[in-house]
Amino acid sequence: MLSKSLNNLLNPESDNDLAIIIPGKWSISYKDYSDQVERVSGLLSGNGLSQGDTVSIVLHNGLEFMILFLAITHAGGIAAPLNSNYTATEFEFYMKDGGSKFVVISNGKSPATTAANNLNIPILTTSFTSGNLTIAHEGNKLSKLLDPATPSEDDTALFLHTSGTTNRPKGVPLKHRNLMESISNIVKHYSLNFEDRSMVVMPLFHVHGLIGASLSTLMSGGTLIIPQKFSASTFWTDVKTHRVTWYSAVPTIHQVLLLRADEDKAPHESFRFIRSCSAALAPTILDNLEARFGAPVLEAYGMTEASHQMSSNPLPPQSRKPGTVGIQTGVEIAIMDSNNPGNFLGPGDKGEIVIKGKNVMEGYNNNPSANEEAFVNDWFRTGDQGIIDKDNYLTITGRLKELINRAGEKISPLEVDAALLKHESVAEAVSFAVNDAKYGECVHAAVVLNGPTVDSESIRTHCAGILAEFKIPDVIHITDNLPRTATGKIQRRHIAETFSKTSS
Repeated sequence: MLSKSLNNLLNPESDNDLAIIIPGKWSISYKDYSDQVERVSGLLSGNGLSQGDTVSIVLHNGLEFMILFLAITHAGGIAAPLNSNYTATEFEFYMKDGGSKFVVISNGKSPATTAANNLNIPILTTSFTSGNLTIAHEGNKLSKLLDPATPSEDDTALFLHTSGTTNRPKGVPLKHRNLMESISNIVKHYSLNFEDRSMVVMPLFHVHGLIGASLSTLMSGGTLIIPQKFSASTFWTDVKTHRVTWYSAVPTIHQVLLLRADEDKAPHESFRFIRSCSAALAPTILDNLEARFGAPVLEAYGMTEASHQMSSNPLPPQSRKPGTVGIQTGVEIAIMDSNNPGNFLGPGDKGEIVIKGKNVMEGYNNNPSANEEAFVNDWFRTGDQGIIDKDNYLTITGRLKELINRAGEKISPLEVDAALLKHESVAEAVSFAVNDAKYGECVHAAVVLNGPTVDSESIRTHCAGILAEFKIPDVIHITDNLPRTATGKIQRRHIAETFSKTSS
């Protein structure tokens, strides 16, 4: 039986099949890709990378990233991808917390170089020219090769951080077997195969782009299409040119692509499926996507601590339930009474979503207090609130720490969001709590319009037909855009911080 390590990830139908296409620049076969990974793995080992060492990767989406990632893990190292838009202070925290042995960047000075210099971490620069990836240190190309140590499935392969919505970001070490289990679950659930071509629109420093769209495709023997940067203006041209069969994105990107589809002559019925993850998808957007492209839209649920995917709506002929995040995908999912940890609830009961599976991390890095809080009898507490129905479909109803407490009434912001999104002119909606002298907390919401101009009062009137009076937003902020993270996510706390300042 093969070890469940990333060394056994690549699974082409033929070595000559295309593994990765960089539109307008490069394409590489599975054989050449594998050769590049092995050569770079040897270079890293020959120049000081030992088993268990962490390498921070500060690279944009592209072939360099994909080669480096597997090369590091094949050498027994730990890959720690970082968002290139971080400040020097943020880089310092992440590099120090992950114990980086090396930092890999593209050529040029950046806040990452400042951080690495401050921490005395050697900087490696990389580029892909003439069909080869080169790595240099202080301007000198690395040439010494050494056979790398073979990692086991119990070795850590990937080191990421949570978003840190409540405290400082927590380090998440994921082992080879965690990743391989999650990737295998994704391949199986979506019936991925060598004929599939996935367009990567999410950043590779995030599990959505790296595991959900990229590594899963490589395990299935399919082809990755990786633009160096997501661009709505070139997306549909690339889809047609490279015969893309599926893509995965956050709702914001789906909406942008849908708006451009007719203008850019997007093909009809070319996708096998469309995947949506990382945030709730408005029902109207889902309906419009399916109507325009004739493909099922599959809403999924993932998180870093679970190596990405935990549940998803299934492919036809199985039923899809819009508004839910589907059924468990190789992961045990249950609903626990958050007030009585360890007490599990039945179908239709609302409580905390807990998970258990081979894809789930063993614990946060050097954080015993967080681990004690996060695990109950080997079940991981997601911090999300939800319901599992009689057919085992999961609906996320909110974040436990985001529940709005209005005079003792607990209000799920996701429930309010859903009501707002049912208004024909509302494209995006995020509700949040604002401190209130009378009620303790009251409900506010920020909305982006995509239809006829309406005022906040008419939107409140619309909500009155859906929500109980105490759940209707007291104030609705109409805005042109909502602040987002680098991965396109909308974090409720950032919305609250932004718009509560404008409240009267």
